[in-house]
Amino acid sequence: MRHTYACPLRWSDMDAYGHVNNVVFMRYLEEARINFLFRPDKDFQQGSVVARHEIDYKRQLVHRHHPVDIELWITEIRAASFTIAYEVKDADEVYVRASTVVVPFDFEAQRPRRITSEEREFLQQYLEKAGAEEGEAVAA
Repeated sequence: MRHTYACPLRWSDMDAYGHVNNVVFMRYLEEARINFLFRPDKDFQQGSVVARHEIDYKRQLVHRHHPVDIELWITEIRAASFTIAYEVKDADEVYVRASTVVVPFDFEAQRPRRITSEEREFLQQYLEKAGAEEGEAVAA
């Protein structure tokens, strides 16, 4: 299963050439990740931090007045981290493929923490094999 976030485009997202600046895509991924992780029913209220980002720009996204879809899913769940994969896309075009390694974090103790059983159960609903970002959506 994948989570979809409709990400609004803003005038300030454009660069001098009229398309969305590459750096802005990192903010888009953050917005999608927050929308996914911090929901009233299932969330990571104890906190988390980003350990790593990888981003592959496929094509330019020209500014427009309607949102772009960001699909995200989980490709790996470890004891104290998980990996989120993303596609920033329209129905017929992929602009960006990316991944983020997220580490649950205890801000009070100032240290990483293990994923709780409730968090693992939630994440497993979105788990797909690593090759799925190329269009082979295979459940793990």
